[in-house]
Amino acid sequence: MAGLGKRRPARMRSGVSGLQGRQVSPASPRVAGDGPVTIERLAHDGRGVAHTAAGKTLFVDGALPGERLEVAVHRARKRFDEGHVRELVTPSPERVTPPCAHFGRCGGCDLQHLALDAQRHHKVAVLLELLARQGIEPPPAPQLLAGAGEGYRRRARLGIKVDAEGDVHLGFRARHSHRLVDIADCTILVPSLSALLTPLHALVASLEAPRQAGHLELLESDQGVVLVLRQLREHDADRGRWLAFAEHHGLHLARLLGRETPRLEWLTPAPALSCRVPGPGEALTLGFAPGDFLQANAEINRQLIQTALAWLGDVEGLALLDLFAGVGNFSLPLAAAGARVTAVEGSPAMVERLAGNARRNDLEVHTRQADLGRAGVVAELLASGSPEVVVLDPPRDGAAAVCRTLVEHPVPRLLYVSCDPATLARDAARLVHGGYRPSRIAVADMFAHTSHLESMLLFEHPRTGRQPLGVTPDG
Repeated sequence: MAGLGKRRPARMRSGVSGLQGRQVSPASPRVAGDGPVTIERLAHDGRGVAHTAAGKTLFVDGALPGERLEVAVHRARKRFDEGHVRELVTPSPERVTPPCAHFGRCGGCDLQHLALDAQRHHKVAVLLELLARQGIEPPPAPQLLAGAGEGYRRRARLGIKVDAEGDVHLGFRARHSHRLVDIADCTILVPSLSALLTPLHALVASLEAPRQAGHLELLESDQGVVLVLRQLREHDADRGRWLAFAEHHGLHLARLLGRETPRLEWLTPAPALSCRVPGPGEALTLGFAPGDFLQANAEINRQLIQTALAWLGDVEGLALLDLFAGVGNFSLPLAAAGARVTAVEGSPAMVERLAGNARRNDLEVHTRQADLGRAGVVAELLASGSPEVVVLDPPRDGAAAVCRTLVEHPVPRLLYVSCDPATLARDAARLVHGGYRPSRIAVADMFAHTSHLESMLLFEHPRTGRQPLGVTPDG
């Protein structure tokens, strides 16, 4: 769901230029070059890359490396063209039938035509390439954290739109467009959420004032499914319809009411929402509220936490600083492992939730609210806590100020969890030039069938006096 504090802002996909181009009419797209072209590789955003006989670059939706095909150009630019497959002459052996009927129209998944193993190989290659561009030699044998390719996503946001003809649409955005694609089912949503799509569409179509409904957010919790309605203006009759729907389907129902400063109110009894995350022993309970950041893929989040615990090893008694801590996704497991955790987050509401989660699990975690975009604030945190381990899990724009400060005030070990490989590579370059060295690396396939990847790097700083991982004083 939309993040509070640890917000994941929208970012232009890598490989997509901001240069203005000439839109080619979809009714009559022109064919690129004088005939078929061969796809050389995948761009970071999953599009095929080819060149015309004249040497102009083509970015081709739905094309795979090694394929020979004719391209229909739908946007002409000065330095490159963007197109889609007009005719597939020689398919790749890694091409598969997309599992979703909405593939090619919905903008949610862009790699369903590529075998799952090949998708993951591509993501590993993207991370290594971005690090290499920064002159960083990564540790050998990147670890791959992967799970199911379908039925994994436990949260989703659905748009609602009434078109000029009065027809009501409910679904996800088309790729690079504000147009909504009606979604009857979704292969990547957990079954409890996917099963609601068709009845939700029928409900929205029955509303007296569908234009007053902005969007819907769905979330699966340990207490059941939560539905949050963005309601622009009160409508009593439609409110009754939503309540009847929630009762029929056994949902927790809330709404964000108002245009300028919407307020959250529960229409059904407010639940104490939670999910489980792994600890070094028993699972821990992580409480949250609508709007808090929660990883969409519970299985990959579990693997991230377990990998962090394994990489850091024995943290008993160590001072650990968890920055961008959210509601305690890493703070709680590390505190349960014996670390003396100080957890810092920008959102006061999130800090309060984090402190409550520590109490709920009978763990001692010192929580603080701070602006981590200010180097002076980060320097004060490092000076006051003298941490032996720092954990970073920043939003998509990375942690530039934190990394600058960590170079000036180095720590023995730094675990960086990233949702954007480009900003990770940028920050990693600063750290490596400042004396850190990467010792472990992992790629997490948090969103299978998409070009999005998450990753994790463990850095060590040899000049801080701590022995590197796996090295004893004798050896």
